[in-house]
Amino acid sequence: MAKSTKPAAKKPAPKKGAAKPAPKAEAGKIAKTQIIDMVADKTTLNKKQAGDAVATVIDCIVDALRGGSSVGLPGLGTLSVTQTAARTGVKPGTSERITIPAGKKVRFKVATTLKGTL
Repeated sequence: MAKSTKPAAKKPAPKKGAAKPAPKAEAGKIAKTQIIDMVADKTTLNKKQAGDAVATVIDCIVDALRGGSSVGLPGLGTLSVTQTAARTGVKPGTSERITIPAGKKVRFKVATTLKGTL
């Protein structure tokens, strides 16, 4: 078959002052900007106020977890910090045995009401 001699179509240049498209989220994942948009749509807040509200909620959750407290989100679940013990692992590529130090991790326990609706 003969190759086409037509040049590839160019995308039109964006207009000055036009809003930038929202960043694309991974399939099945909602980005923070999308959450802000949803909050703004479902409330009387504008996007800046909704963004401030979402950021404040996230900051409060992180601060509580850093302080060692559990965070209960009614209808969603509970976030808590748990200790992990030191353990032995295998370094990928070299199969070398390494010691993984003890640490902390965030645990999420799903609420039974959410489990029932999924």
